[in-house]
Amino acid sequence: MDALEILQSGVEERASDIFIVAGTALTFRKDGEIRSRSEGKLMPEDTEKLIHAIYALAGNRDIARLKKDGDDDFSFSVPGLSRFRVSAYKQRGSLAAVIRVVSFSLPDPQAIGIPESVIRTGEQMRGLVLVTGPAGSGKSTTLACIIDAINQNREAHVITLEDPIEYLHRHKKSIVSQREIGSDTDSYLAALRASLRQSPDVILLGEMRDYETISVAMTAAETGHLILSTLHTTGASNTINRIIDVFPANQQRQIAVQLSTVLMTVISQQLVPSVDGGRIPAFEIMTVTPAIRNMIRDNKVYQIDGTIYGSAADGMISMDNSLLALCREGKITKDTAAAYAENPDMMRRKLGGASV
Repeated sequence: MDALEILQSGVEERASDIFIVAGTALTFRKDGEIRSRSEGKLMPEDTEKLIHAIYALAGNRDIARLKKDGDDDFSFSVPGLSRFRVSAYKQRGSLAAVIRVVSFSLPDPQAIGIPESVIRTGEQMRGLVLVTGPAGSGKSTTLACIIDAINQNREAHVITLEDPIEYLHRHKKSIVSQREIGSDTDSYLAALRASLRQSPDVILLGEMRDYETISVAMTAAETGHLILSTLHTTGASNTINRIIDVFPANQQRQIAVQLSTVLMTVISQQLVPSVDGGRIPAFEIMTVTPAIRNMIRDNKVYQIDGTIYGSAADGMISMDNSLLALCREGKITKDTAAAYAENPDMMRRKLGGASV
């Protein structure tokens, strides 16, 4: 099977990821499960040949960076097939790659289980909105859907800074400038600083990786821009603590005060197995109210989880209540709800009378 046939098979089988690694079979990830797609194991010469072919499909991309640094991230399209996000790397001296399959068209948020309240976070005119969760939890898709809603409904200049670009946005009501780290600009920090001179209304920052980037992002949010970004954290309180802890101890008090001013929403998500054999997102949504601003400013972040749990009237939902709702709607099983809950024992007690 050549590289193009592998990509075609991945798309046809609706795989989310394709693994090309020496010493194991060609493998797809589908609905969260890893499944072998070939009888024999790939040898180092096989992976070398396949990865060279993938670089050829990506517009004859120079493979020298991969061979020199041991890592390379990029994306490319195959006309009539799909887009692909590639993370190529060396392992045990051989070349390997994990390829994410990305649809040309943006999904319908309602069809894939993203609540309207999440999409509406893009209606805010300023401040910081964070979408968090582990790798592979659908953060990029959620953010792409929020950007698409802005693009359809608002006249704005939207700048996306991504590594690499996944979903392509056409200009609709908005102008959407998409910049890829490594090819269009050197780094997130350099691109973010430059974007402030490019008359932006909305900036999508693919990831807040260090305290300098976080500091510039918060300043941009303070000065009237809407900043959308991600962190690999689970839960609003963990996210807030992670941001503050990134800074030196002597700056943390000042950062907590600034964060309490600019933070608007924290969305935390995970993908859980659905009853139909696919996966469905569960969300924790925290809207920053005056009470939560005070908790962030006064170093009482530990109180936020309880506030989310009891603030449904303010549009908030805890992860466990999201799982509970999915179970009661018949979309996930009781076992799945308990397995992914933050408090499994409490979830089991609540589900005693739930219909599945």
